[in-house]
Amino acid sequence: MRCVPLKSAAGSRLWSVALLLCVAWLAFGSPVAGVAQQVPHPPDRPKASQPVPRPPERRQPTENTPPGEEPATTFKVNVRLVNVFTTVTDANGAPVTHLKREDFRVFEDGREQTIAVFDRESGLPLSIVLAVDASLSTRKDLALELEAAKRFAHTILRPVDALALYQFSKYVTEVTPFTASLRQIDRAIRQVRARSSTALYDAIYLGSKALIPRQGRKVLVLISDGGDTASQVTYQDAVRAAQTAESIVYSIIMVPIEASAGRDIGGEHALIQLSRDTGGKHYYASKLSGLEEAFRQISEELRTQYLIGYYPSARTGNDFRQIRLEAKAPENEPAGELRVRYRSGYYISKLE
Repeated sequence: MRCVPLKSAAGSRLWSVALLLCVAWLAFGSPVAGVAQQVPHPPDRPKASQPVPRPPERRQPTENTPPGEEPATTFKVNVRLVNVFTTVTDANGAPVTHLKREDFRVFEDGREQTIAVFDRESGLPLSIVLAVDASLSTRKDLALELEAAKRFAHTILRPVDALALYQFSKYVTEVTPFTASLRQIDRAIRQVRARSSTALYDAIYLGSKALIPRQGRKVLVLISDGGDTASQVTYQDAVRAAQTAESIVYSIIMVPIEASAGRDIGGEHALIQLSRDTGGKHYYASKLSGLEEAFRQISEELRTQYLIGYYPSARTGNDFRQIRLEAKAPENEPAGELRVRYRSGYYISKLE
C-alpha cells in the first residue's frame, strides 16, 4: 500500500487525515499482511485398520471346574464314525484272524469307547498310492523296484480297488491317477526315470492328500532309502497329512549296503516311525527277493485286517485324539502274546 498526497487546498484536511491513517498503518501493520490466516489442514485420511481378532470370551467356571483352573476348550465337531484298521499277529509274526468283537477294547484319550462296527478281512475298496523314489541315490536299484511294484499291483488289485503311481526326485510326479487298469499301471511304471534330489516328505504329503477323498481303506506304499534333500514341507507336515487321510503307511527301505557310511539313518528312522504311527510296517530290502517278500507280506496283511469302528463320546480335548486298542486271546485258547498294530490317533480338524 502506498500513501498518495492530495494536491487540492480543499482537501488539505483530508490529506492530513490520510497522512494519519498512513502512519497508523505503518505503525500497526496491515490487517491482511500482518496477521497470517492459518488455513486448517484437512484431517488426515484415516488409515484402513486391520481387524483385531477378538480374544476368546472367558468361559465361566462350572461346578466341576477346580478353583483357579480355566475350563478346557470344547471343539464343536460332527460326531462321525472313527475307523481303525487293525493287524493282529502272534509272537512269531503270523496273522491272527479268528478274534471276535469281545476280544477287543478301544480307547480314545484314555476313555473306553463302544465298538459299533466290527469286521474281519474287510471287503472295502482299497486305494493305494505307490510312491517310488526315483532320485539318483536309488538309480541302480530302480529297475528292481519297478519290477517288484508291477508284480505287487497284479497281485493285490481287485476290480473294486485302485492304485495311483507317484515318482519323486526333486519334484513329485503323479505318473498315473487312481485306476484299476493293470495295463495303464504297467505303462506308467515304464515311464519312471531317475532324476536328481529327493522330495520324500513332499511325496508323503501329496500322496496322503490324494487319499483323503477316497472311500474305503487307504494305503501309502513308499519305496525309498529314507533320504530327503528337496522337500518343501517338513516331516511333521507329512505325518499330519498321513494321519488326516487315515492312510496306512508301509515303508520299504532300500539298503544296498547294510554298513554303508552313506546311509541316511535319520531318514530311515523317520519312515519307521511314520509307519508305526499309521498302523503300517517297515521293511528292509537290498535286492529283488527282499522287495518281493515285503510286497507279499503287505498283500497278506491287507487281506487279514480287522475293521473296528466307534462313535467317539463327546468330550473336551485337543485337536489330536489318541487311540489305544487292546486285543486278547479267546478264553478257550492258551494265553499268548498278541501284537496289535493300528493308527495312533486322528485329527478332528481338516488339513489346510
